[in-house]
Amino acid sequence: MREQGRGIAVICLVIAMALWGSSFIALKLAFAELPPLWVIFGRMALGSLVFVLAWRWRGQMQYRAGDWKYLLGLAACEPCLYFLFEALALQHTSAAQAGMVTALLPLLVAVGAFIFLRERVNRTTLSGFLLALIGAIWLSLAGSADEHASNPILGNFYELLAMLCAMGYTLLLKHLSARYSPFLLTAMVAFVGTLFFLPLAYVSAPLPVSISPMGMGAVAYLGVVVTVGAYGLYNFGVSRLPASQASGFTNLIPVFTLLFAILLLGESLNGMQMLAAALVFAGVLLSQWRGSAHVPVGVLD
Repeated sequence: MREQGRGIAVICLVIAMALWGSSFIALKLAFAELPPLWVIFGRMALGSLVFVLAWRWRGQMQYRAGDWKYLLGLAACEPCLYFLFEALALQHTSAAQAGMVTALLPLLVAVGAFIFLRERVNRTTLSGFLLALIGAIWLSLAGSADEHASNPILGNFYELLAMLCAMGYTLLLKHLSARYSPFLLTAMVAFVGTLFFLPLAYVSAPLPVSISPMGMGAVAYLGVVVTVGAYGLYNFGVSRLPASQASGFTNLIPVFTLLFAILLLGESLNGMQMLAAALVFAGVLLSQWRGSAHVPVGVLD
């Protein structure tokens, strides 16, 4: 029965990675017609509406004294800072390159666990982290400005900052998932995001008078399918597997992103960038060669 639950968690994580990979393409399409912060607000608002309609299935909530600081940190990491950095990233870099930078997340989680949770990181993991980091830097430097990436170095740096926020989110999520259902934690992301991005969107740029069906469809897809579906599936997977193991599935995001970017946006990587991307993956594989230490529930107490 336990193995069956693990299998379901793995399937949920793979689907979540595919949805997140497609989100880079949807964001690119939406940003072509709408100011970035209005896109983020729209996806959060639509996601919130879905959770309100499905509130009866919210699941468990066992608040414990002091949880407010973890919940606040979770919300600050994602959706607030994460989506700000990702919006900035996709204004300057391509969806394919931004997706490649996400391959660093499992390594960042391992390093974050070492720094904040005092978990041991072996030399193999550290070597893999440095190799993947060099690959990510090379990927950015090898890129040249084009119609898909006006400033890849700056854009990929913003995406790296977004991954640091995702690291904090993953560690806090694992801690909180023992007492809060995946539904509630995902709903909180949507509710907080709606309240946070509405004033920012209002002062950043006026809402366009007309939006094409493509633009509206991209926002709706982000709000309903990605915000509700991907986050819900990921949160469920993290609640059933160790955080370091669950974060390892994000290695699939660059694969899905590159595939969708080539098929739907006509993007591509040059030869040097392909080598840099291979170096990122090699670093990730090296870091996982002996397996990462598990992050136990409640370790932040």
